[in-house]
Amino acid sequence: MNLFRSTAVVLALTTGFLALPAMAEQTNQSGDPTYTLEAPPAWAMLGDLIIARPLLIATTIIGAGAFVISLPFTAAGGNIGEAGKALVVDPGKEAFVRCLGCTESGYKQKQPE
Repeated sequence: MNLFRSTAVVLALTTGFLALPAMAEQTNQSGDPTYTLEAPPAWAMLGDLIIARPLLIATTIIGAGAFVISLPFTAAGGNIGEAGKALVVDPGKEAFVRCLGCTESGYKQKQPE
């Protein structure tokens, strides 16, 4: 392949991959307007309950152990807060604060219709 074709292919693939998140925000996966982030489908809730939550809880426990082991090194580096947030708080927040089947964590109030 010559240089022009290679460059054109790389630019086309890059543009396509960069457009995917924008397209995903405009429509949901099922195409049904009923299934939004605030009202996920039953299969997403079931998968979250059976697969994702136990893995996230295990990740939180393993992260807490890794945080304790790395504590002398993070204390010497002065980034205890960042290590605790990355290893313990973020997985714990995803495991315990996120609604069942939702993709974003945190409490949100529903807007009145």
